[in-house]
Amino acid sequence: MQYVSDDFKKCVDPANLFDNVSKLDGEVFRELENRKTIRFECAGKGYFAKTHMGIGWAEVIKNLAQFRLPVLGAANEWFALKRLETLGVDTLTPVAFTSRGYNPANVQSCIVTRELENTTSLEDLWAETDVSVELKRKLIDKLAKTTRQLHENGVNHRDYYLCHYLLDMSTISDQSPTVYLIDLHRAQVRKVTPNRWKIKDVGGLFFSSFNIGLTKRDVFRFMEIYSGKSLRVTLDEDKGFWRETFSRAKRLYLQNEAKLPAWISSF
Repeated sequence: MQYVSDDFKKCVDPANLFDNVSKLDGEVFRELENRKTIRFECAGKGYFAKTHMGIGWAEVIKNLAQFRLPVLGAANEWFALKRLETLGVDTLTPVAFTSRGYNPANVQSCIVTRELENTTSLEDLWAETDVSVELKRKLIDKLAKTTRQLHENGVNHRDYYLCHYLLDMSTISDQSPTVYLIDLHRAQVRKVTPNRWKIKDVGGLFFSSFNIGLTKRDVFRFMEIYSGKSLRVTLDEDKGFWRETFSRAKRLYLQNEAKLPAWISSF
């Protein structure tokens, strides 16, 4: 399978797309044994290219032994991005994708996306900015609605933290700011999202929010919007879900911290 947008064809020869993308020069953002991410420019525009060289049988077997489907290459991100596009969820725009090979341990693939300009991660926003109550509430509403939309349509992220949401700073005063969901290489797409993966996503999002000045009321606001129910009803009907979600969030936090923030301890 291969895709190259018309405007990106001037940047790379579609013939032997994987080889041509993997030879691009740019700033290395991440480099692992079998995966590399670079930023480069073409015709005055910025792009990010991820190349996957195959994970090897040892990694495939390791994942299967842990009852997890291994991420074999860029196809995972490609299909997740296309699903989010269908759902109308703001995310990265792919301009090129290809995958070659039939051996699942040695699939070679790559994906190129347009750079998002004038954005900041929500993690950095809260760390570096005095976020107003109004903006905080708008962002909580946005994240709760987006999370619900993903989970109701069979998508779970698996690395669902504030750092993977980028706010378009030009929309910060809008009633509904534009927030892009990124880093979808581990995302899963199904007809129905299993409960345990919903818990993993929401628990991860809560964990990454513990130190940004939230209140119980903020968390209750998220719970109501995500569940589509009043607080009383979701605490009654979904109490098992929320108990497991908060438990996961706390465990993640205590891996690196001595104790929980006072406001979250009672959840």
